[in-house]
Amino acid sequence: MNHKEDKRSALSEQNMILDIHTHTCASGHAFGTIREMALAAKERGLLLLGVSEHAPGVPGTCDPIYFSNLWVAPRQLYGVEIIHGCEINVLNDGTLSLERKFMEKLDYGIVGIHRTCYQDAGMDKNTDNLISCMKDEKVFFVSHPDDDHTPLDYERLVAAARKYHVALELNNSSLLKPNQRLNCVQNYKQILRLCRNAQWPIIINSDAHDPNYVGRFSEALALLEEEDFPAELILNRDVNTFKSFLGR
Repeated sequence: MNHKEDKRSALSEQNMILDIHTHTCASGHAFGTIREMALAAKERGLLLLGVSEHAPGVPGTCDPIYFSNLWVAPRQLYGVEIIHGCEINVLNDGTLSLERKFMEKLDYGIVGIHRTCYQDAGMDKNTDNLISCMKDEKVFFVSHPDDDHTPLDYERLVAAARKYHVALELNNSSLLKPNQRLNCVQNYKQILRLCRNAQWPIIINSDAHDPNYVGRFSEALALLEEEDFPAELILNRDVNTFKSFLGR
């Protein structure tokens, strides 16, 4: 088997065994229960599923009391390990949209800009605000940093990701709707090149809002192959490597 064939097999969906950016009906605009999402994860061959409901700021999402009660949430369903996080909004003052007392209940935090609760402040300030949120000890991931409606300085962002031990996400859902995400593909190509040069890992996520999309990474994997991105820098390939990244 030559190098290209070996890389292609390493970047198959069958080798991606976790998906940690998903939403259930608790987020208010998604269409599966946690059990339906977990069953879909099993059917896709995933070993670990992360449920990351939206924090306050996204219309219709759950009350923060949801996160204070995560100790009763399931940790195994249908043979799939379940972990519990939150997709937290970056606010225009550079703070997070979830209070500290709720942050402490999470296994992990994902931070991202959502235009439902953020106004574009220009590339430099957008980047400042996002990096400020990345400094929180519960934040390990940045969601969909790909939309030039709120442009980012990717050189600064990748440097900060490495400094603050945060992985940038390659969001398969964004790639399914590139006309809604301004310059999405071009931005991901730049992110991938910078992460490859920095030897810093990324994470692929489905951002599934329905069970049918759990563990579906085909568009993301095609882009990784096009950019010759090294498989060893993808956190989805091994549960222990992923947990080590979280410090667990």
